[in-house]
Amino acid sequence: MAQEYTNNQNGIRGQAAQQYEIAVLPLQNTTMFPDTVVPLSVGRERSVKAVESALSTEEKLIACITIKTDDVNGSDAKPADIYEIGTVVNIKRMMRNEDVMQLIVQGVDRVRVLNWSQEAPFLKAKVEVLPELKVVDNEEVEALKRNIHGMIQQALTMLPQVPPEVRMAVMSQNDPVQLSYFLASVLELGIETEQKMLEASTSDELLTLTHAALSRELEIMQIRSKIATEAQTEMDKAQRDYILRQQLKAIQKELGDDEGGEKAEAEQLRERLETADLPDEVRKESERELRRMEQLPQAAPDYHVIRTYLEYVLELPWKKSSEEKLDLNEAQKILDEDHYGLEDIKERILESLAVVKLRPDSKSPIILFVGPPGVGKTSLGRSIARALGREFDRISLGGVRDESELRGHRRTYVGAMPGRIIQTLRRVNVNNPVLMLDEIDKMGNDYRGDPAAALLEILDPAQNDTFRDHYIDLPFDLSKVFFIATANQLGPIPMPLRDRMEIIQLAGYSDAEKLNIAKQYLVPRQIKENGLANDQIEITDDAINLLTARYTREAGVRQLERTVGNLARKVALKVAQGSTEKVMISANDVKGYLGAPRFYPEEARAELPAGVATGMAWTEMGGEVLFIEATALPGGGGLTLTGQLGEVMKESAQAARSYLWSHASEFGISPQAIKENGMHVHVPAGAIPKDGPSAGVTMASAMASLYTGRKVRSDTAMTGEITLSGLVFPVGGIKEKVLAAHRAGIRRIILPERNEADIEEIPEDVRNELEIIPVKYISDALKAALESEQSVPKVENYLIPDVETRHGDSNERLIAKEK
Repeated sequence: MAQEYTNNQNGIRGQAAQQYEIAVLPLQNTTMFPDTVVPLSVGRERSVKAVESALSTEEKLIACITIKTDDVNGSDAKPADIYEIGTVVNIKRMMRNEDVMQLIVQGVDRVRVLNWSQEAPFLKAKVEVLPELKVVDNEEVEALKRNIHGMIQQALTMLPQVPPEVRMAVMSQNDPVQLSYFLASVLELGIETEQKMLEASTSDELLTLTHAALSRELEIMQIRSKIATEAQTEMDKAQRDYILRQQLKAIQKELGDDEGGEKAEAEQLRERLETADLPDEVRKESERELRRMEQLPQAAPDYHVIRTYLEYVLELPWKKSSEEKLDLNEAQKILDEDHYGLEDIKERILESLAVVKLRPDSKSPIILFVGPPGVGKTSLGRSIARALGREFDRISLGGVRDESELRGHRRTYVGAMPGRIIQTLRRVNVNNPVLMLDEIDKMGNDYRGDPAAALLEILDPAQNDTFRDHYIDLPFDLSKVFFIATANQLGPIPMPLRDRMEIIQLAGYSDAEKLNIAKQYLVPRQIKENGLANDQIEITDDAINLLTARYTREAGVRQLERTVGNLARKVALKVAQGSTEKVMISANDVKGYLGAPRFYPEEARAELPAGVATGMAWTEMGGEVLFIEATALPGGGGLTLTGQLGEVMKESAQAARSYLWSHASEFGISPQAIKENGMHVHVPAGAIPKDGPSAGVTMASAMASLYTGRKVRSDTAMTGEITLSGLVFPVGGIKEKVLAAHRAGIRRIILPERNEADIEEIPEDVRNELEIIPVKYISDALKAALESEQSVPKVENYLIPDVETRHGDSNERLIAKEK
C-alpha cells in the first residue's frame, strides 16, 4: 500500500484508479481539505489507536472523514454515521500531553470510501483517490474568481487584526481551488457547507459554493461591524453629553444661576431615568422633558410642572407586574370562605379565572356585577384579587360628572393632575391589579364631558392597550388590568358601555341564606369589632329571623349587619359596666334592645274580596308583594288609575281592561255593562312610584274578579306582561319576586311560561314549598288565579243576565240593578 501511494504522489495523483486500505480518523465539527495544514487534538481510545497505526507506517498517512451529526462522538461512530468522502492527511508532527495527542496534519488528497474493512480496535476502510479539480478557463469561472478576490479584499479591510503574512498569502494565491479550500478551513461555514465544498466534483461547483459561503460571511461581518459602530457611537454620544452637561454647570455657576437643590433634583431625576425600565417612547419623551427642565431656572413656572410630570412618569409601573400564583382549588376555597351561597356566581368567576390560567397572555376579562345593595359585589372583587394573588384597589364612580376625573387634565391647566385610573396604578405600583369601578351606574354628565364615554376606551380590550391619559399623554397598557364594575341597575348604563362587559346578575338573599350569612360572617365579625368574646353574647336563630323580617328591609345583608352591631353594642355597654353573665338574645328580647319593629311587610291575606289580586314587584331593595285593587264606578266612565303609576304600568291596566272587554263573552261578562260603568284601579303604597309591565297579569286578574264576582285565590301571587292578543310575556326579577312572595306566606305562583328557566335560580328549599304555575295565555292565568265558585257580584249588570231576566219587566231589571 505504501508503494502504491508513493507512486500516486510521484506521478499519477488525480487519477481515480488508486485504491488501498487506510486507517480512518473520524472528525467532529471539522472538515479537512487538501493542501491545508491544521492542528488536531486526539484523545479517544479508538482514535488514538488509529493515529498510532498510521504513525507506524513509513508514509504516516491517515484518512480524516467528518461525522455527520454532533450527537455521535468519535469513539461511538459507526460507518453509517460518517460521510463517504474525506481527505487523506500526512501527520507532520505529533506531541503527547498525558492521554491527548497534539497533531499537525497536512491534507494530501480527497478520497471516497469504497467499503469498511475494520471497526475495531479502530476504523479502517478501503478508499479510492478522487481526481484533482482542474480549473477551466471560461467567462463564468473568471467572474467567480474575481468576485471571490474582491470579497476577500473587502473582508480584510474589516479585519485589521489579521497578520500581514496571512494577508499576503491569501492575496498571492492564484489557484482558486486551493484558495477555496483554504478559506473553508479558516472560516466557520458549518459542517454541511464545508462537506459540500469537499465533495464538489468540478471547479465550477466548488467556486460557486465558495462564493455563496463567502458572501454570507461577509454580510455577517458587515452587520457585526455596523452593530459595533452604533454601540461606539452611543458611547461617544453619552460621553459628549456628560462633558457638555459639566460645561453647562460651570457656565451656570459663573452666571450665578447654580441653585444647588435645583441641579440636585435634575441629577436625581436623570439617575432615576437611566435606571428605570421604560418603553422606548416613554424614555424618549422623558429625556426631552428633562433636557427642557435642565435649561430652566428653578423660579420658572414650567420647572415645577415638568418636575412633577417626570416624577409621575417614573413612578408608574410601565412594565412591572405582580406575580400570579393562580390555583383554582385555592380560589374556590377563598370564594367559599368569603361568601355563602352564590354558587352560580362563583362558578362563573372560576370559569373566568380558568381562562386567565390557561392563557396568561390573554387580555383580562371585564366583569360587571349587577345586584341590590349589600349582596356582596365589592367583597367578591376583593376575593377575586386574593385568589389571583394581585393587588386590589377600588375607584368609586358614584356622582362623577367630569370626564377629566378618569382621563386627567392637560398640563396646560393650573393644578393639572392625572386621572383616577393612572393615579390608582401609581398607588398599587403594578400594571396588572384587580381594579374595581364601584357604582358605575351612578355616573352623570354635564358640560365637562361624559365619564361613561371615557370608559368606552378604558374597558375595551381592543383599545385600552394604548390608553392615553391627558396629563401623561403617553400610551399606557391597561389590557393587563382585571376590571370589575358594580352597579345596582343596568338601565342607567349606556348600551355601548354595557356591551363591553360580561354581566353577572346577583339576586337578593332568601331568609334562610341571610340566617346562614349572619351566623357564619356577620355575628362573629360584629362580636369581634365591638370588643366582645363568644362567651359573652349569643344571638339565637329566631332573633336573627326577626331582625331580617321586621327590622330590616333589603335584598342584601348590610342593614342586617348594622342591626346586629347595634345589639352587640348594647351588650358591650353592659360588659363595660361590669356585667359578667353571658347575654342570650332571643326573639322576645329583640324589642327590648331595639324598640318596636320598623317594617311591617305585606303578608298574604286570609281572604281577598272580589276585585283584589296579589302581585309581585321588583325594587332595588329586593322583591315586594303588591295588592292591586279594582272597584266599580256605577254610572261613571273610563278607567281611573291611582298609586303613582308610571306610563308603562298605566298602559298595562288599559290593555287588561281592553282584553277583558273584547273577550267578555268568554268570561260571561256583559260588554254593555263595561261600556256604561267606570272602573277605578288602585295600587297601595301610593307614596312610592311604580312602573313596569310585569303587573299586567295581576291587573287583568283583579278586573276579571270584579267583573265576574269570582274571588282571586288568597294563596296565589302572579307576575307577567300581557298583550291585547292574550299572550303572557316574560318579565325580569323572578328570583327576588318569588322570595318576597314566599316571605309573605304565598304558596302558589303564576309565572309566564318563558320564565320557567328562571325557576332554577330560586333556592331549593323555597321551591319545595311553592306550587309554580307557568302560563302562556291570559285565559290560563285567570283560570289558575280565580276561585271556581262564584260569589254574588257587586254590580249585577257586569254579568250577562239569564233568559228570564232579559225578557222580564223593565222595572224589575231596574230594581235588580239597584240591588
